[in-house]
Amino acid sequence: MCEIKDNKMTNLQQECFVEVDYSVKNIAVVKINRPEAKNALNTQIRKDLARAFNDLSFNDDIHAIVLTGGDSVFAAGADLKEMANATSTEMLLRHTERYWNAIAQCPKPIIAAVNGFALGGGCELAMHSDIIIAGKSANFGQPEIKVGLMPGAGGTQRLFRAVGKFHAMRMIMTGVLIPADEAYRIGLVSQVTEDADTIPTAIKMAENLAAMPPIALQQIKEVALHSEDVPLNAGLTLERKSFQLLFSTQDKSEGIQSFMEKRKPVYQGK
Repeated sequence: MCEIKDNKMTNLQQECFVEVDYSVKNIAVVKINRPEAKNALNTQIRKDLARAFNDLSFNDDIHAIVLTGGDSVFAAGADLKEMANATSTEMLLRHTERYWNAIAQCPKPIIAAVNGFALGGGCELAMHSDIIIAGKSANFGQPEIKVGLMPGAGGTQRLFRAVGKFHAMRMIMTGVLIPADEAYRIGLVSQVTEDADTIPTAIKMAENLAAMPPIALQQIKEVALHSEDVPLNAGLTLERKSFQLLFSTQDKSEGIQSFMEKRKPVYQGK
């Protein structure tokens, strides 16, 4: 993993497949950087992503995160070379779910900026985010069926919740690629932009999020994600309790006071 601060790169290990840029205030831009393999998600990348998101989860200076693979490709899937001769037991003992959980459990808002391929594990990685900005070149898909496999990092679960049974089954069972415009129509992405605007649009949105009250943002994310797993009445109760909790924050007082005084609020995450 590499860190970029004040436009200077710090190497944390020999191969930097994941870069974290802190040069924009209160924002971290996490970039997968393995272009020669189309950002295929090997074990090292998964470990680096987990380490990065674990660190960012506890970094109070970071209020929003942009996740990208760069201008040409997001991530073209898992690294099949690492799987070709693996047994079921070997796959089990790799415990890759622990790496994915670091992203899924990150309390900060995550915006995926997707250009080019987001396939297999790459599509699943994008779906770990809260908002997906897709360039017009983006293609999403779960093509594991074409090599005798199936999604293993949420493709049969998050995809169903995002687009519904019939779109999801078509993608998972046929391995078809879904272009950005279609992904937008079926609810897989939040916004489609020109390729050159994908990352800047995501950063601009992250800046807007970073200016919001952090505790309220975290409560929104927590409650919204739990709504997928609980009955409606339980979700409504959780929402109500979180809503009530925010009345004890300084940011609530600042938000209402600034609105009444017709000035820009200054939130402190307190």
